[in-house]
Amino acid sequence: MSARIRIAASILAADFARLGEAVAAAERGGADLLHIDVMDGRFVPPITMGPVVLSSLRPLTRLPFDVHLMVVEPERQVDVFLEAGAARIAVHAEAAAHLHRVLGQIRSGGAEAVVAFNPATPPEAVGWALSEADGVLVMSVNPGYAGQDFIPAALEKLRALRVLARGVGRSVTLAIDGGISERTAGAAVAAGAEILVAASAIFQGAGGIEASIARLRESAAPTDRPARTPSR
Repeated sequence: MSARIRIAASILAADFARLGEAVAAAERGGADLLHIDVMDGRFVPPITMGPVVLSSLRPLTRLPFDVHLMVVEPERQVDVFLEAGAARIAVHAEAAAHLHRVLGQIRSGGAEAVVAFNPATPPEAVGWALSEADGVLVMSVNPGYAGQDFIPAALEKLRALRVLARGVGRSVTLAIDGGISERTAGAAVAAGAEILVAASAIFQGAGGIEASIARLRESAAPTDRPARTPSR
């Protein structure tokens, strides 16, 4: 596990009327990545944002863009997000008919290739793709909306993936997305998460964005105490 847990601030819960200010506050607060949820209205019900958002934000922040493609046929969208400056791109195992190929497409474009998968998908479903992946994104809610309750079974998936990743022979970063807050961050890290994706806990947290990131990082810090599995 990485010595320092990385925090990816998901702008899905930000105030889009003041998005530039929100991103600047996340950077000041110590976020490591800017997480961008791309939804097409088909793989998940909502429609959110596209590469124009990345292009608009690029001059405003030095944070790497962590793009989460919740779209069907993700291979058709990869190149435009690479051009817009994505540093990491996650595609869903459930949406990519040729998962190895699209992961290779991402890596050949110079970004880190990440496999994402939904709560009902077993970790073994992505095991064979780990040789082509730089990371795995475990969904701890059903994708589509910010502010959902954390699904505790995601912790067991993290533990299983940690074992699977050891057999790959190279570094595979484990991330978790959905319901991540001060209440759930510690258990997620104890189960193997190295990147915490948080939306509402950061952009709608008490005391503002910077204070919310500080609290989240403090709650994620490894301790000698045994982790307690959070309830729903």
